[in-house]
Amino acid sequence: MNQMRKIMAGLVLLLFSLQVPSAFGQSAKYPPLSEYMMAQDAEVALAKSAAPENISGHATIKLLTASGFQAVHDGDNGFVCMVMRAFSAPSYTPAQFREIVYDPTIRAPICFSAPAARMVMPYYELRTKLALEGKGPDQIAEGVQAAYVKGGLPRRDGVSFAYMWSADQSLGSGIGHWHPHMMVFCPYYENSMVGGNEFGSPLPQVSDDAGTPFTVVVIPIDDRLAVKARAK
Repeated sequence: MNQMRKIMAGLVLLLFSLQVPSAFGQSAKYPPLSEYMMAQDAEVALAKSAAPENISGHATIKLLTASGFQAVHDGDNGFVCMVMRAFSAPSYTPAQFREIVYDPTIRAPICFSAPAARMVMPYYELRTKLALEGKGPDQIAEGVQAAYVKGGLPRRDGVSFAYMWSADQSLGSGIGHWHPHMMVFCPYYENSMVGGNEFGSPLPQVSDDAGTPFTVVVIPIDDRLAVKARAK
């Protein structure tokens, strides 16, 4: 069974790595911004599906606009929920995922805990701002690095987390809904530090930017805990 899981995880990664270059290529350009946008009610509902209702029901909700994410509801528990787009791709590794910024179909609902909203969310908001300015993956990475070095982004001096429990998340071609999972922001972690588990497997693993201040560890949870979006 473990061997089969490793094979399936490898196939998923291979499939996606083959699809990204063919889909976007060297001369990739951003589609019209309208393709990234959502109706407000639908985006609010999708954002709130990132976490259980007892959390998201009291969270601040942010929506994507032409100038970045803007709050449309102020919460009272310190959490912030939003629907990240493909602009939230890794800045450095895995390299094949950096090009997904050009995929307007990605919808990644996330609900940041209060510490993550302070330390981590500004990083994703900056990536989004740079993408909205038309900057590609290399320029985004350079902008993020420069901002971090100069103090334009909060220092990642501790571990924080976010929920990504939506049953309706769409994380890219070849990935789809994947599993509901916790995002754990662990500066400078390497995959070996969480057991060296296969990328894409239903086990804890480093997913983004290993060995950097922006490292993400994902911890999949039981699929039965996934939260459906409910538009009012």
